[in-house]
Amino acid sequence: METKKPKKYTTAEKLDSALDLIRRLDPKHTAETLQRICSLCPELTEDLLSSVDQPLEVRRCAKTGRDYLLCDYNRDGDSYRSPWSNEFEPPITDGTVPSERVRKIEIAANEAFDIYRELYYEGGISSVYFWNLDGGFAGVVLIKKAAPSTAKGEGAWDSIHVFEASDRRSRTTIYKLTSTVLLHLNTTGEDLGTMNLSGNMTRQIEQAMKVSDDSSHVANIGKLVEDMELRMRNLLQEVYFGKAKDVVGDVRSIMPLTEAAKEKSAHQQIISSMGID
Repeated sequence: METKKPKKYTTAEKLDSALDLIRRLDPKHTAETLQRICSLCPELTEDLLSSVDQPLEVRRCAKTGRDYLLCDYNRDGDSYRSPWSNEFEPPITDGTVPSERVRKIEIAANEAFDIYRELYYEGGISSVYFWNLDGGFAGVVLIKKAAPSTAKGEGAWDSIHVFEASDRRSRTTIYKLTSTVLLHLNTTGEDLGTMNLSGNMTRQIEQAMKVSDDSSHVANIGKLVEDMELRMRNLLQEVYFGKAKDVVGDVRSIMPLTEAAKEKSAHQQIISSMGID
């Protein structure tokens, strides 16, 4: 009897399957899932790390003592660039850094979003990274706010805003923004039990805005990120939390089953007495 040879999958097919698997698993364990898939298929490591958004990690800048966030956009090999010192940790000699002009905009953006984070989130950590592109520049705005882990639960908000800025006409720049929010909430109580609510959302927008000088880029990017975060927070509250509340309300009843049965029976009697089928 002839044995059937196993099918050989291309790298593209493996990548599609890996991304599909990650989308179907608990977003809370994205980092762990990603690590396991990379150990099984090392050839997919770079593509997966650049394609999959995962909860942001925190590191302290050795030179300035300030915390910053890690992502694929400030990574070079096993080193990460600090937005405060513009140096890689651990140090490397050939790390990619933005040009002098783009670095000045990056510094101003970090200062602006540090204020934005404090006003909107009342804590947390923010980091902004820019890099050069032909005909413009690109960057990412990272914000992380984690609630302290207690016996009653824990939670974390990670927002990742990736943008491209391309100069099209005189004093006009086209901004393309892709925003992703990763939310994780876990609560435990005697009455409620354990509830885990985790998920992610991605939205995109493209807009042309006026630019007078380099400082205008910081204001424009700030407005786009602020509007996008407000829109996504409203969606989470009205759609996702609202739907979760409806589902929990339908599957769990505070009223005992016997009382619910009596109420349903009384309702049916009233309908029958009115002659309504």
